[in-house]
Amino acid sequence: MDKEWLRMAADIIQLILALLFLGFLLYLIGGLLLKPLKLAFKIAVNSLFGLLLLWVFNFIGGYFSFTIPLNWLTILIAGFLGIPGLLLLIFFRLVL
Repeated sequence: MDKEWLRMAADIIQLILALLFLGFLLYLIGGLLLKPLKLAFKIAVNSLFGLLLLWVFNFIGGYFSFTIPLNWLTILIAGFLGIPGLLLLIFFRLVL
């Protein structure tokens, strides 16, 4: 009876350790798979913010005949850098 109980306890411990290891592997793989999705989501949100920022600036700047073209590069610059990026684009537009 004692040997059977010990064998059953060892099997349960082995099962618990296997489940913990499987959970850890799923956590690592999930983290590796979600990291690129988080980055893509962050780029998309920042790009939308840059597009909105440029659109508002062009709406106001249209009254003064001063606009910045909307393309993927200007949207990404304004999105990643925010207000300083918009000021950089204005500076480039004035200088060049």
